[in-house]
Amino acid sequence: MSADELMRDWRVIAVVASVVILIRAAISIDTSITIWESIGSGVLLILLGWFIFTYLYSVSVKETSWLISNKMAQGLAISAFALNIYVLICCGTRWHQLAVSGPGLFVPREFLLWDLRYAMLVLAYCGTLWATGYLRKMHDNYLLVTEKMPEMRKGGVSESIFRIITDERTVIVLLGLVFLWRSVISFDKQIVLWESMVSGMALIIWGWVLFGYISSLSVRTTRPSVAKIYQGIAFALFAVNMYILFYYGMRWYTLIYLPEVEKTLLPLDFIFRDVRYFMLAIFFCTAIVLSKYLERASEECEYLIKKGEETYKE
Repeated sequence: MSADELMRDWRVIAVVASVVILIRAAISIDTSITIWESIGSGVLLILLGWFIFTYLYSVSVKETSWLISNKMAQGLAISAFALNIYVLICCGTRWHQLAVSGPGLFVPREFLLWDLRYAMLVLAYCGTLWATGYLRKMHDNYLLVTEKMPEMRKGGVSESIFRIITDERTVIVLLGLVFLWRSVISFDKQIVLWESMVSGMALIIWGWVLFGYISSLSVRTTRPSVAKIYQGIAFALFAVNMYILFYYGMRWYTLIYLPEVEKTLLPLDFIFRDVRYFMLAIFFCTAIVLSKYLERASEECEYLIKKGEETYKE
């Protein structure tokens, strides 16, 4: 069985996720995590993330006459890269906190919440990995000279709105607004409760709306390979959304009941928080653009199948 086939087998992905999560559960069974245990589990997550990014990058640069698959591979690679940077910063700040203050608990059942956040990141990577296997299959099996494609019919108002929302320029504007917002609220080098709540609610609403939309597309498409890629991306989005809920739950609890903990344990902590927020925004924005290319891929696959059937009849 090839590596691509292994990635398309949900049982293999489930085993990988279970092993990594069980390792994390085992080291926190004493209700605390030391710095060395955190480094071990963090390095495991980092290696998984960069393996996925490297594989996706190799797929994105592979020559093919079907440009859509290259675009999708590039989009997934950017998503993995953004998530990897987030994990690197998160692990770095966590290790610094453990080295400076030890494994002190500030939020009730904090060790369990850290484990849940870790598990959600593992599942997000696994969803991306699963989608990658089917993307590689499409990349190798479908070849299309794009100039032979018929002109797309003019869509209705809803389709026009979809094209505007998923346009790369719209995504750049969204990222610009995110950068501006975080720069403004971090100007005083701290983020208070209401600022954190606005940021968190915006990210939560954004993530769940996007998850619902990607999930609906997976039901609407008639191509199994495209549907599997949709499902993998939707699963990754679901895991990231759950991670965000756990993260902001801990964050808001700390800001409300333990404001003294916010007396920065890490130099320039507010900057690292902004970078992490920006990486999650890039992850969501990439998923928005990916939805456009997946819609196009589904249409082009339909065209290929019909052309093949017509040629066979002739």
